[in-house]
Amino acid sequence: MATRGRPRGFDADAALDNAVEVFWRQGYAGTSLEDLTTAMGINRPSLYAAFGNKEATFRKALDRYAEVEMAYVSDALAEPTARAVAEHYLRSNVAAVTNPGRPAGCLSIQGGLAGGGDDRRIVAFLEESRAGGERRIADRFRAAHEAGDLPADEDPEELTKYVVTVSAGLAVQASSGASRGELAAVVERALRAFPG
Repeated sequence: MATRGRPRGFDADAALDNAVEVFWRQGYAGTSLEDLTTAMGINRPSLYAAFGNKEATFRKALDRYAEVEMAYVSDALAEPTARAVAEHYLRSNVAAVTNPGRPAGCLSIQGGLAGGGDDRRIVAFLEESRAGGERRIADRFRAAHEAGDLPADEDPEELTKYVVTVSAGLAVQASSGASRGELAAVVERALRAFPG
């Protein structure tokens, strides 16, 4: 049976990577459909057909961002100790938020900071996304605690909140112009407060 319609004339992953870049630089509210179609090299009908509306495109862009730009999180969680998890996570975070040729900071934080009432769903989506990442780290620290890798009086949830707050601060500072060296020094200071 013949398929209907024309095949896509573009690389969907490459187009989505370009959407990531635009949302990352301009935020959700600051990005127009014209910005997206121009950056992605497609017209509006192709955008809608492949990705949906602006909100759906943003959601797919954030998934792509997590898959590509934040792949280090899974590597960090695989480290053998809680301290090694935190060290790998925070050091990799500094590299990611100060990567030359990429926007400074973090899409999942900056993408919705300026969101207004009309963008409440996006702000909530970003909050849920960050909370999901936080849960992964908390699960890992709870397992470390149960295995005796963390002191008995250490609270894995508090430790998680500490690490993700440092990470978010690194992203905000990077977007404000802090250098990789300055942020690496912050990580070293933060790690001195980490148990073990």
